[in-house]
Amino acid sequence: MKFIIETYGCQMNVADSELITTILTNAGFTHTENIDEAQIIIFNTCSVRENAEKRVIGRITSEVSRKSYQNDLLVGIVGCMAQRLGEELKKINKKIDFVVGVDQYSQLPEIIETIRSAELRSAFRIPNSEFRTPNSTFISNTILDQAEIYNDLYPTRSNPLNAFITIMRGCNNFCTYCIVPFTRGRERSRPIKEILHEIELAGQYRAYDITLLGQNVNSYNFENNDFPDLLKKANEIESIKRIRFITSHPKDLSNKLIETMATCEKVCEHIHLPLQSGNNEILNKMNRKYTAEHYLNLIKKLRKAMPDIAITTDVIAGFPSEKEEQFLDTLNIMKEIQFDFAYMFKYSERSGTKAAEFEDSVPETTRLDRLQRLIDQQTEITTQKYKNKIGSIQEVYVECQSKRDSNEMSGKTRDFKITVFEGNESLIHQFVKVKIVDAVGWTLKGIKN
Repeated sequence: MKFIIETYGCQMNVADSELITTILTNAGFTHTENIDEAQIIIFNTCSVRENAEKRVIGRITSEVSRKSYQNDLLVGIVGCMAQRLGEELKKINKKIDFVVGVDQYSQLPEIIETIRSAELRSAFRIPNSEFRTPNSTFISNTILDQAEIYNDLYPTRSNPLNAFITIMRGCNNFCTYCIVPFTRGRERSRPIKEILHEIELAGQYRAYDITLLGQNVNSYNFENNDFPDLLKKANEIESIKRIRFITSHPKDLSNKLIETMATCEKVCEHIHLPLQSGNNEILNKMNRKYTAEHYLNLIKKLRKAMPDIAITTDVIAGFPSEKEEQFLDTLNIMKEIQFDFAYMFKYSERSGTKAAEFEDSVPETTRLDRLQRLIDQQTEITTQKYKNKIGSIQEVYVECQSKRDSNEMSGKTRDFKITVFEGNESLIHQFVKVKIVDAVGWTLKGIKN
């Protein structure tokens, strides 16, 4: 049977889709990129924002219509949305065949085979006694006590150049606006030997640029190995050339980690460090467990250790009770820090979170206005950051042909900036020195040095 996976959300979901692909192919299923060939369509979903859920529900509604002429088609939902909503999804659309949460992917082959057995029994009118009783096609959205971290499973890479490697699952932080602890469960760190082996394999398959993933990588800990220890060991693996990681929580960003980043040559000069707000009262209401002053001090330490480091962030505008002067604290701290890039959002309520219970909401028009002001200011800063690269020599990991010009190749710098330059496909997988001559939007343009 052929299956296809549509993936929504963060890099963690991309890594999970690769994991599911491995589980199913090991069980004898065949992966396809052509949805018209697929007998199984799996939607790997995100629950962080309401719009993401609405989008995937629309896609599911569209694809289950295939069942009217494709009798053997199965449609399933996995991931955070499956974990959060569970059986409610089958009420939304009765034609959904299975709903499986984030820690039960290893059960997918059995679930699919069970559904097939039930269909065959029905089609050939064979008595129930001659078939095993089908298991439920719905896995409870309660996190299991012994949640899986999928040891001894090394994902099939969807991208042969870059590897997303999950080092831990879950989150213990319970930020009041965030649904992740309720969908991903509590923190569980993978064994360090498993991670290092997966990194080694990724490099052997020429995925030279690897990204270590976790809801809070800074809190990784396995048998007295913390995250800086993991980075040091990964830095010694010869088959890879670059190491990145996301996401870091400011409350756990240690001096040891900053020193490790500065001294490990394969660890790239880039960190994604969510700020969320520049006001201490709002940070406290978000349950972020750090102050604006602490965050600013971290930025100073990072730039002292690595003067050329690129720092990106996340920011929320219009969190419940946020007053204009509190919003201005955020606007001002972003101007002071000068982030290379920022992911900016207006606050959106997520049912099940603590913030959804707050009654002092900010009007939608105000949230939108504040978001636009953040975007306008950050656009100017980011534009200047990219222009500052003109004249510099950058090491670019060549990944693909440019989408706009077939005579140009595209890749990323160590500080995670897309760069295009004249070249051909023979350069893919290569590290090329490029002199930056222009900056257009969020893209650097250069010539081979």
